[in-house]
Amino acid sequence: MGKQILDDFSVKMEKYSENYYHSDSIETVTKLVSKSIDAGLQIFNLISIEDVMIRENDKVTGFVINWTATEIARLHVDPMTIRAKVVIDATGHDAEICRVIERKVPTAQFNTLSGKICQGEKPMWAEIGEDTLYNNTIEIYPGVIVAGMAANAVLGSPRMGPIFGGMLISGKRAAELAMELLEK
Repeated sequence: MGKQILDDFSVKMEKYSENYYHSDSIETVTKLVSKSIDAGLQIFNLISIEDVMIRENDKVTGFVINWTATEIARLHVDPMTIRAKVVIDATGHDAEICRVIERKVPTAQFNTLSGKICQGEKPMWAEIGEDTLYNNTIEIYPGVIVAGMAANAVLGSPRMGPIFGGMLISGKRAAELAMELLEK
């Protein structure tokens, strides 16, 4: 399925072995980003998430953000807010959006067995990490979908290492879940 996504973006690949392909990392990223921007994606570079906005029914409705340079310089600059109908936490191993929710709302109940965020992903086991990633891409908190390594970190699954098909599949699943939430 990951190969199909790269085919959709016209990324050149070479077969490595059965069901494994490799591509040039720069070509892959630039084609994914370029075509996503053409479809409406906006990328905000060097931004830190300070807080989340939560409204009725404990639903996350946006972010409080600031420039990372402002944070590093310890300048007192009022942050900005961004409203969002759906939030996707794809912040990687740190699962930063989920961690902000956990810190700011100690009573938060996440869609996990314990109701809390696990303490990060388990050690690297690429095959298991890849296999669990799709099912870990879920609405983890009202209005928040967790995807990619953030999903495995929040749900306590192994990290994956240099295999990225699961990341593509997780991103596609997150987009599908976001569309379902927007239709409600």
